Amino acid sequence: MNYTPTIQPPKNSPQLAITRRTRSTPFSSRVEDFGVQAYTIYNHMLLPTRIRGVEEDYFHLRNNVQLWDVSCQRQVELCGPDAARLAQLLTVRDLRKLERFLLNDPVAIRVAEDRFWFSISDLDILLWAQGIALGMKLDVKIFEPDIWPLAVQGPKAEDVVVAVFGEAARKTKFFRFDTLEFLGHKFLVARSGWSAQGGFEIYVDDAEIGVQLYDALAEAGKQFDIGPGCPNLIERIEAGLMTYGSDITRADTPLEAAMEQYVSLDADIEAIGLDAIRAVAKRGIDRRVCGLTIDGPKVPANRNPWPVKVGGKHIGSVTSAVWSPRLETNVSLGQLAIDYTPVGTKVSVQTPAGEFSAQVSPVPFDGATKK
Repeated sequence: MNYTPTIQPPKNSPQLAITRRTRSTPFSSRVEDFGVQAYTIYNHMLLPTRIRGVEEDYFHLRNNVQLWDVSCQRQVELCGPDAARLAQLLTVRDLRKLERFLLNDPVAIRVAEDRFWFSISDLDILLWAQGIALGMKLDVKIFEPDIWPLAVQGPKAEDVVVAVFGEAARKTKFFRFDTLEFLGHKFLVARSGWSAQGGFEIYVDDAEIGVQLYDALAEAGKQFDIGPGCPNLIERIEAGLMTYGSDITRADTPLEAAMEQYVSLDADIEAIGLDAIRAVAKRGIDRRVCGLTIDGPKVPANRNPWPVKVGGKHIGSVTSAVWSPRLETNVSLGQLAIDYTPVGTKVSVQTPAGEFSAQVSPVPFDGATKK
């Protein structure tokens, strides 16, 4: 194979101006003291995207432990007599057996019998929920509570969390939560997070104590080389973690997104969109999210979809791509016509540097997740 030079990212990356109109978090000063390199705006709030460098952050996350300021993971709270009914209307997964645990994408947390949190992606779900409640005359309050999630991610995450909250944290099961105490304050602590390296998310509801908690976690993690971190592009693509707005959009159903296991197709529930998804399931989908490895030079993160072709025929697009220094190849997520999604299918991808051969690969990519 003829190896061409590395595809270079744009020379001039625009800066994000942080003003009073930009929603900071209780932990922004801590992250900035360390030297965060880049932010993005997510749910109208600051989200760090690069601390040391994408590749350095990637290896640090896989080998050590990171403290993530993911306050942008805003909560939409439903509370009141009709909270359970509205929560069910918003999702096509059967919530009737939801006691006090979590569901994924978005995460749904039943805090109490008549109180739910939806931990949302970058979308104004609150306004949609308010519209449904108003139109159906439901007796429910819908608002954004003062919650600032803090994530501890990486193979050493459990040891750090146990050092601060005690041995009870080890008993918390995957995508379940417990109420744990720090400085006399009770926090909802879940074994979850947007990485495949294991970890916890702490739902901070007191900014002042939250900063003290941040410092305590940082101190407890010094022996494990803890440092600020953030969702990592390389790690999340290797793990097959899709991002809303890039890999999946409002044009997709959970079936195209390969999330059919989270849809209660046969449940007798009242859920907006369930009949439409049943119709899609009956006729079959024509495209699906899949993983691809791309030959050729190191690719930059793609800002726009890259066309995927077979024999000159357009059959889909690459939605997220990056060079994996661990696998020494370009890894990507994309959506392809259903006939071309079997693992091993050969395709070509049109990148800014030209057209390169690629193949459909299993997701997660080799060795991406840790038990």
